[in-house]
Amino acid sequence: MKLKTKLTLFNTISKLVIVTIFVLLLPGLLTKINQAYTDNKLRKQKEKLLHKIDTEGIKSYVGAGENEASFYTPLKEEYVSFDVDSLPFYVDTIKNEKRILQGDTVEYRILSHNFKAEGKKYLLEIAVSIDTITETTRPLQNVAFQVLVAMILLTILADQLYSIYVLKPLGLIIKTKLVDQKFPNFGSYEQVKTTTSDFQHLDISIHKMIETIESTFQKEREFISNASHELMTPISILQSKIENMFEREDIVDETKARLLEMQRILNRLKSITKTLLLISQIENEQFLKEDTVSLSGMLQEVYEEISIRLQDKNISYEAHLPANLHLVNVNKFLLFNLFFNLINNAIKYNKPDGGIKVTASHENNSFTVSIADTGIGISAEDIPYIFNRFKKMRQSLQQDSFGLGLPIVKSIAGFHYIKIVVTSEKSKGSTFKLIFPQGAIEINDGSSQ
Repeated sequence: MKLKTKLTLFNTISKLVIVTIFVLLLPGLLTKINQAYTDNKLRKQKEKLLHKIDTEGIKSYVGAGENEASFYTPLKEEYVSFDVDSLPFYVDTIKNEKRILQGDTVEYRILSHNFKAEGKKYLLEIAVSIDTITETTRPLQNVAFQVLVAMILLTILADQLYSIYVLKPLGLIIKTKLVDQKFPNFGSYEQVKTTTSDFQHLDISIHKMIETIESTFQKEREFISNASHELMTPISILQSKIENMFEREDIVDETKARLLEMQRILNRLKSITKTLLLISQIENEQFLKEDTVSLSGMLQEVYEEISIRLQDKNISYEAHLPANLHLVNVNKFLLFNLFFNLINNAIKYNKPDGGIKVTASHENNSFTVSIADTGIGISAEDIPYIFNRFKKMRQSLQQDSFGLGLPIVKSIAGFHYIKIVVTSEKSKGSTFKLIFPQGAIEINDGSSQ
């Protein structure tokens, strides 16, 4: 998952948690706020009534000879009452209580207060029905929830836009310095424009690391190339001298046997040197890609050259390839080596009376060529290392191999931007799938795949 996606996901989840907590707490909060507002309103009404009684007298509310008076709205949402109070203690409270008005029981928020007027003690009650308070609370809840959701959506959008802006330099560093580079040739350095010091430091650090890697690989390629060239001369001289010694008539059979062993060792050394030189030339891109070759024709050439080895182990060979398919913008010599090494390995590590099958197909808008065998297979833990130079797997230790066949295949495939996928099962065989880049395959009518 990308960092930008993780940040957006975290921001979204955190805000949803906040919304959930707020929604759970909102009814209680609004109830308390509304109740506090109602209590304050009741106190103000009390002060106004007491002030009016002080100026006009209690008779403006309680008639002469009466001990009580009540006033309430037609829907009984609010009421005010005055009663003569004979209790010895004074009351000044606000609480919820039920009252019966005209036969109806209604729950009210009631302010109760004692006061004296004209020598009598009265109990004043000012009340607002709980239903009236609730009716005002619900719209407030809806408005508050809508405002909160709108603010959350706006903050999520703002966070997303800001994350994209802040992380854009990081994406450019990954894309231009790592993803779009052909390892180990990285090209020239271009600084990514950013005002974030952390990204500037990361950009410079990656560049320095890349320079070190590129320099190390360049030195390795130069060493392999130079060493291979230098070794070819003494090897050729030694081979010539051994061949000249065979022409002497005074050489005994024991000496000839030793000379043959020396010649065999020199041939192996020469083969290794040529292989290393070839890998070095491929990695230094000293080959051109200007050939157009028939895929079936090339594999037929490979078969003709290697058929004697198939016969030695009685291995069957099948190739199902369309005759009208051509590889374009390739190097024929290198691709021949690629297929030769893969099929040669399929023979070398196959079982007697086994089989090799070469097929072509279209998968996910890509053209693939698969080379499958019924050989000894490769263990799952060895597959990641089979393309390493001089790395010989346990099952190949008894084979006459230098461990350079598959590294050549990997170098040639990388040179042509061919992806290799290997599947294998012990004692059942292996399949090497070559996935060609788009535009590498052409049908003989001129259309590209």
